[in-house]
Amino acid sequence: MAMPVSYYLRTSKMPHIWCAGCGHGIVLGAVLRAIDSLGLDKDQVCVVSGIGCASRAPGYLDFNTLHTTHGRAIAFATGIKMVKPEMKVIVLTGDGDAAAIGGNHLIHAARRNIGIATVCFNNSIYGMTNGQYSPMTPTGSYASTAPYGNIEEPFDLCDLVYAAGASYVARGSAYHAILLWKLIAKAIATDGFSFVEAITQCPTYYGRRNKMRSAVEMLKWQKEHGVTVAGAAKMPAEDLAGKFRIGELGARTRPEYTRRYAAIIDAAQRGEGGERDA
Repeated sequence: MAMPVSYYLRTSKMPHIWCAGCGHGIVLGAVLRAIDSLGLDKDQVCVVSGIGCASRAPGYLDFNTLHTTHGRAIAFATGIKMVKPEMKVIVLTGDGDAAAIGGNHLIHAARRNIGIATVCFNNSIYGMTNGQYSPMTPTGSYASTAPYGNIEEPFDLCDLVYAAGASYVARGSAYHAILLWKLIAKAIATDGFSFVEAITQCPTYYGRRNKMRSAVEMLKWQKEHGVTVAGAAKMPAEDLAGKFRIGELGARTRPEYTRRYAAIIDAAQRGEGGERDA
């Protein structure tokens, strides 16, 4: 890194609230390495979050930051990007915050292709509120609200967001930390809506209920189940069962929303292109 990690932190807010073994610190470190690699001015970065373990991250960051209500981080971030389109707006969110109560905001931000980079800390559980299952909890896994096993199928958030229209979609994990920060850097640099899913561990609530009682066991699981996009392309479907792809999952060029909106304003001010009477 060009700058020490402490340069980007509000050390006065330490110690952090995350449990021992939680992967959120690794993911946050990847976000900081991504920002550092891009040489961004701290005053030109705004980090927004909602509610949840992951959403506490902006409180520790020395950028423009906003800690908002549950599931509404992307809605607040949209307002910031519309008013300050020149800023790099980054949303840090959890799997419940993004995929459950915030799901519609996520879909429509991707549809609009607004220039916001979203990093989803996916630990497959609601960690802050005692371990309820989330839309990302694997089928058959145990949670406080699924004591006999979760019967629901989880979202593939990357497929969902790309289908909705995002310009860039990728997935990494806490174990694959170097790859993760590189993917996040590309997401932040993308001209349009970008999304990175970061598979991370929660030994406190997910791990201990699912026979992975330590962070080491959970990181080992990520190592053994993460398959690169190139590797997955060579594997038969049956060998991919239960595994997850890591790397760039989708990239395309689409018009970015705030610039399209600015063009509308410009046309209106010139009296051009509006609705005409028949």
